[in-house]
Amino acid sequence: MPVTTQELVQFIVADAPVGTPEDPLVRMQEDLKRAIKKPENQRHWVMALDLRKCVGCSACTIACIVENKLPPGVAYRPVLEEEIGTYPNVTRRFVPRPCMQCDNPPCVNVCPVNATYKRPDGIVAINYEDCIGCRYCLTACPYSARTFDSGRHYLDGTPGTPAAITGRPKVESYEKLPAYEYGIAWERKAGASPEGNARKCQFCTHRLNAGMLPACTTTCIGRATYFGDASDHDSLVAGLIASPNVMRLKEEMGTEPKVYYLV
Repeated sequence: MPVTTQELVQFIVADAPVGTPEDPLVRMQEDLKRAIKKPENQRHWVMALDLRKCVGCSACTIACIVENKLPPGVAYRPVLEEEIGTYPNVTRRFVPRPCMQCDNPPCVNVCPVNATYKRPDGIVAINYEDCIGCRYCLTACPYSARTFDSGRHYLDGTPGTPAAITGRPKVESYEKLPAYEYGIAWERKAGASPEGNARKCQFCTHRLNAGMLPACTTTCIGRATYFGDASDHDSLVAGLIASPNVMRLKEEMGTEPKVYYLV
């Protein structure tokens, strides 16, 4: 059933009870179940972020770090802060910035070993085993949405730790847990991928494969993050990105980003 204007208003401005059919998460979960039944090349994943609802809590950033077992210095979804208005009427706006999953991604064209590629469902992915860590893609991305995994640990350089005394880094047990990006269990050990590789948001592909929404979407306390299949015209996210108050970052560069902002 197509999304009506009344439904859009309800999902955008109303506080629906958690867990009820009116809860956007429930609606998006149903949309996701319908989407994953289709062939991969018939899905087109997009994300919509409502900047009027984002409170800058960074819950999405933390959820992403925990879900993907990210080391220090690697963040897939920072929340940028912007000061808007004219004194004395000044306020702050918070802008979550995941990978834009561009339809025309500059990072793909500059990769000398074709480790970065665009999947049939629109997600821009990285083959860690092929990546040589040249970081050309970090420079090419106009959104600064890529980071480099230099192999750091959270206790590096901490006074009184074995690393500071003996030179051998102490690694906590939580840092040894495998990450499941792209559906593969990546063990965190020296010299093994993804250490030494470029890394980025991939819309939690391992969760999508299991029929779950991305971690940032389910963790957003203000229901400001929407996710779904844009090719499904009955999905919530398809209706939202068709709204007149939608913008995309740096559209003039021709990257065709698939992250939309409601303003």
